[in-house]
Amino acid sequence: MTADFLIELLSEEIPARMQARARNDVARMFAEALSAAGLSHDGITTYSTPRRLALIARGLPLATEAVSEELKGPRTSAPPQALEGFLRKTGLNQDQLEDRDGTWFAKVEKPGRATSDVLAEAVAAIVRDFPWPKSMRWGSASTSTASLRWVRPLHSIVALLGEEIVPVAIDGVECGATTLGHRFHHPGPITIGGAGDYAEKLRACHVILDQEEREAIIREGAAEAAKKAGSMLVEDEGLVVENAGLTELPHPLLGSFDPAFLDVPEEVIQLTARNNQKYFVLRDGAGKLAPYFVCVG
Repeated sequence: MTADFLIELLSEEIPARMQARARNDVARMFAEALSAAGLSHDGITTYSTPRRLALIARGLPLATEAVSEELKGPRTSAPPQALEGFLRKTGLNQDQLEDRDGTWFAKVEKPGRATSDVLAEAVAAIVRDFPWPKSMRWGSASTSTASLRWVRPLHSIVALLGEEIVPVAIDGVECGATTLGHRFHHPGPITIGGAGDYAEKLRACHVILDQEEREAIIREGAAEAAKKAGSMLVEDEGLVVENAGLTELPHPLLGSFDPAFLDVPEEVIQLTARNNQKYFVLRDGAGKLAPYFVCVG
């Protein structure tokens, strides 16, 4: 039997510029943990919003397989200290070793482990060792350099293998099945049943989980708003990605400003709109800057 695994790390706002790398890092760290434990999977997908970093791994077995490993030890003529070290390493007694042409060999049996135990260790390691470009400590525990660090204060962890909670707690942040919806439109708690209903439950609570879907909404909505204003959108894919990292429920909106400000050089208006306001600028039919902009609410 197999099951899907979901992890969600809910925090204060993650800077938009850090989200793509964070998705790559969590996928890499999780895949490495599975590989080290000998666990297979049918694919890993990652998501990010301003408040959450999430991963879904499909088709995990419920336990690792038992393995048998043969280890080569010292020569039978080696000093006793060499044999004692080999026995400590293997956890065996001398009568359990095999003398093969003057060399000791050990056969070590490693029993299978419950996948939930492996995942608990993996989640703890990911949270403690995550390579954020910048991170912080918070609360009373922050007086200790050994306290938990995260990009912004970490509030909760959802960790579900199938429908079962993976038991792990990290510096008082316990894993469960509860998360939050949109900060304003649905601030109350949501109980997640598993990886299968995660995205749809968030959608029902006004959070679009998939960053590519949010990008498409912004891209298409900005073009439509420009069309309504009789103008042409100045396309900016970097601004699309950044705005998708700033909101969990994007709504492109058309705005305008006093045409008198068009006396300011175009480069100044465009730079200010993009860098300071995260706005898209528009041009008229003649290719000149229009007194409109598109923002993302």
